[in-house]
Amino acid sequence: VDGRAPVAFAPLSRFWRTADGWVRTHANYPHHRQRLLSALRAGEAAGEREVEAAMAERTAVEVEEAVYAAGGLAVAVRTFEEWARHPQAVAVAGRPLVEHERLDTARARVLTALPAEGTPLLPAAGLRVLDLSRVIAGPVATRTLSLLGADVLRVDPPGLPELPDQHTDTGFGKRSATLDLTVDRRAFEELLATADVVVTGYRPGALDRFGLGAEALVERRPGLVVAQLSAWGAYGPWGGRRGFDSLVQAATGIAVAEGTPQRPGALPAQVLDHGSGHLLAAAVLRALTEQSDDGCGRVVRVALARTARWLTEEVAADTGTAGDEYAGAGPWLAERDSRLGRLRYARSAVGFDGGPADWARPPGPWGADAACWA
Repeated sequence: VDGRAPVAFAPLSRFWRTADGWVRTHANYPHHRQRLLSALRAGEAAGEREVEAAMAERTAVEVEEAVYAAGGLAVAVRTFEEWARHPQAVAVAGRPLVEHERLDTARARVLTALPAEGTPLLPAAGLRVLDLSRVIAGPVATRTLSLLGADVLRVDPPGLPELPDQHTDTGFGKRSATLDLTVDRRAFEELLATADVVVTGYRPGALDRFGLGAEALVERRPGLVVAQLSAWGAYGPWGGRRGFDSLVQAATGIAVAEGTPQRPGALPAQVLDHGSGHLLAAAVLRALTEQSDDGCGRVVRVALARTARWLTEEVAADTGTAGDEYAGAGPWLAERDSRLGRLRYARSAVGFDGGPADWARPPGPWGADAACWA
């Protein structure tokens, strides 16, 4: 952004040595930082030195459970073998990579309005996607759908902070608005009444109290496709827990594979987020294809932990070696001006003959657009 590197992780979002191993924390958001410090009985002004001292007095699992109980985010670093024995890993292993559910509520078939003559026909042309996701995976899914022609409107609560660089990276092709559902409920219901897809990325059950669970949404909007993204899945002992890509890497053995048990590491990108986002976008397109036949609503679900299992299985099965055909990142990079500054960014990984090479619009400021369809 204007020549500077983006801010990725806050100082308290990192690996920490404990009395018996390591934990990974996520404290990029102010409320998560406060909950972490509260669980460790550290003061609000505590820094890395104080957190290091508090971690050293506890085991990794003790930190994991204490921080979770306080509403924060910390996960013990495990090996592949240790994770495989965990009850959540067992629950994840029994689920498909992409979950797909057909609901009974249906609406009459409606032909999607096609673009003007001479405009390339894209897979998601004419679709309206209501984006209720945050951070990376969900926004990557909706960013991909916008590339493919959908009208994507991201809606956030006004009081929940967002990381500016993160929003910039995932905001291509979309508009961004804020809505307080306790005040602007009618505005949301008007958006929902003509939406084709709703994408959610909050922890399982978190939106139910607002009437935004999959069944409730489809009941009010028959034929809707609801796409849900979670960290650990909506099942098993961790089904209701918060999580992020970096934490799933730590729990599932990836952090040890990228480093050692004595010094864990991380993948050079949030691969679980991006992989899950693209899987979710593909699942939405498949669900829409099926919905066009019978009019029934669908729910599709993807979990970062299940994507991690798929990724590590694929790596384990690949016994070949990488070739030297890599020609550098140049062809994948682009630059353009935006209201946020001059952006240098990676093009979408999605492409096909005759398809778009870039998004139709750059990202804009968070929450700056009207809560209405284009």
